[in-house]
Amino acid sequence: MGTSTKKRVTINEIARIAGTSKTTVSFYLNGHTDRMSKETHDRIQAAIKETGYEPSPLARSMNAKQSYLLGVIVGDIANHFSNQIVKGIDSVASKNGYRLLISSSNFDRDNEHALIDRLMAVGVDGFIVQPTARFREVADALADSGKHLVFFDSKYYDYTASWVKTDNYDATKRALEACIKKGYERMLVVAAEPQLLSSRTERLQGATDVLKAHGMAYEHYVIPDSGVVVDDLASWLHSKLDGCTQPTLVFAPNCWALPDIYVAMRDFYPRMPEEIGLLGFDNTGWAGVASPSVSVIAQPAFEEGVEAAKILLDLIAGTGKINPHQILPCETQWGASTR
Repeated sequence: MGTSTKKRVTINEIARIAGTSKTTVSFYLNGHTDRMSKETHDRIQAAIKETGYEPSPLARSMNAKQSYLLGVIVGDIANHFSNQIVKGIDSVASKNGYRLLISSSNFDRDNEHALIDRLMAVGVDGFIVQPTARFREVADALADSGKHLVFFDSKYYDYTASWVKTDNYDATKRALEACIKKGYERMLVVAAEPQLLSSRTERLQGATDVLKAHGMAYEHYVIPDSGVVVDDLASWLHSKLDGCTQPTLVFAPNCWALPDIYVAMRDFYPRMPEEIGLLGFDNTGWAGVASPSVSVIAQPAFEEGVEAAKILLDLIAGTGKINPHQILPCETQWGASTR
């Protein structure tokens, strides 16, 4: 039995159907339509729709000295936050003729640097990066190459950098104030060291400021760089919660650690939410179906991706129409793990 392959539609075919030149179609594809008549514009648009034509990234890069590829580096491709970020980026990029090359650094500095080198070698037009603590090295390397860069989830404190993030500090304060009003009198923080990541620093600072304002002390379990060791954390929680009569809230500000923290708290599910509460960050899909369901501060991850892509494409185009510093609001989704 023979096989058939779908013939790729070419720019010459679009020009033939639209009754115009290949050059005019190329202008259309690259967004240079300011001097094009509406009739010509509409004929080309109709031909593209009729044939399902998709420009070849390689051909476009040869003609326009661009690859129409964007390099995206996330910390952990497996989590819900990263998935939504990527979907948001792609929703903007694809409409503008760009494709994504997506990599996961696993929050490893050396891996991050290697991924950037490889994406540079491919010739991506720009980068969107969820950084490790190596902000300056990443920013400097890409600045020297002439490639544009947008950070997401954290900001680089040099204001000349471009970034999109959420209101981590204010969102943490709002959620913890609400928990205190619900009657929690004590707090345990289970979190990784903030290092230089602004998102971690802001969340911990928000928690510290709320507790200080209410005269409440807290204890901090530091998650090791290798990740949560469930049995070790469970032992620590037992040492702090067994026999405790004060309503206690466990705050887990690192979204990637929340599922393991939840498992480590399994012995305390029967005491939730009156005696012991749990408040985390993100993982909204999982948090809603867990039993008991988990209260989380939810970042608008899809919108964060959308804004990051808009900023990067604006930088590539050099139009200066988009604010390169964006802060988006979070909201708390309450579950059965808190009062």
